[in-house]
Amino acid sequence: MRIVLAGIFMLWAGAGAASECVGTNLFDTMPPDQRAQIDAAVAGVPFHQGLLWRASKGDQAMTLVGTYHFGDPRHDPMLDRLTPIIADAAALFVEAGPAEERKLTEALAADPTLMVDPTGPTLPERLDDRDWALLSKAMAERGTPAVVTSKLRPWYVAMMLGISPCMMEQAARSGAQGLDHRLVERAESLDIPVRALEPWDTVFTLFRDLTPQQEIEMIRTALPVAAYADDYAVTLTEAYFAGDVWAIWEFGRFDAYRTSGLTRAQVDAQMQLAQDQLIDRRNQNWIAPLSEGARKAAAQGKGIVAGFGALHLPGEGGVLRLLEKDGWTIERLDG
Repeated sequence: MRIVLAGIFMLWAGAGAASECVGTNLFDTMPPDQRAQIDAAVAGVPFHQGLLWRASKGDQAMTLVGTYHFGDPRHDPMLDRLTPIIADAAALFVEAGPAEERKLTEALAADPTLMVDPTGPTLPERLDDRDWALLSKAMAERGTPAVVTSKLRPWYVAMMLGISPCMMEQAARSGAQGLDHRLVERAESLDIPVRALEPWDTVFTLFRDLTPQQEIEMIRTALPVAAYADDYAVTLTEAYFAGDVWAIWEFGRFDAYRTSGLTRAQVDAQMQLAQDQLIDRRNQNWIAPLSEGARKAAAQGKGIVAGFGALHLPGEGGVLRLLEKDGWTIERLDG
């Protein structure tokens, strides 16, 4: 779940310049047999590689792009390629549009309890001394003192642990934007409507049904990566720009086998929980608005463009496979 949180929870945090952070691509340094295991796990996953796709069904058409939510100059070619497609589209669909981001910002300002638990028990009361010491140190490196960390909600803490201090610093000072935000800006400059795929408060509802034990396990599985989050950032970014989308997911699984201290069964349970809560359930919810958007666009002789986190594309529960099962023809455009 660690690298999943690092990737997916950038949902509304599109500023930053991860490419400037210094780290090691962990794919390049892992033993060949470990990389072979990851490759084998990825091989049978539908649509496991590729960022840019076209889905068609009769006169209906969608252009789908898997995004990375941090700024990077390597987004430029994709944005240039998509600009004429956006210009001719009826609408751009993204996870959260400008209106949803405004509502999120306003809600956080009005209700701190969305991220802070004012009633307890606190995190040092829920963790053992060792884990609390590691957590408070890691969060201090990310600009959050222990007294504040102690009352944060576990999902938010797990998210923060997956982001390196370098990335956080650059997110605070850099004007660079992730591909999602750049797509929105381009659409707005072309007077193309921007539609959200889900409500503004989705990030708060994703973990509403977790048990207290599951919440704490999220933090425990995130702790080992905190010390080398720059390496994780580089690994994730390089895999994304290579189009090796599902390799990101399986890297997180195999790394957790080695470093989390959990059994393989526990890791697999965490990964399945993450896939169910963060990816598959949301994918299923997106098919209806995407299909309806494409139907309305076809009536105008147009298609739609959709940009969302790249991990939502692959897999049996991925957007591409769900569309395919619904009668859409899927074609890779960046292969």
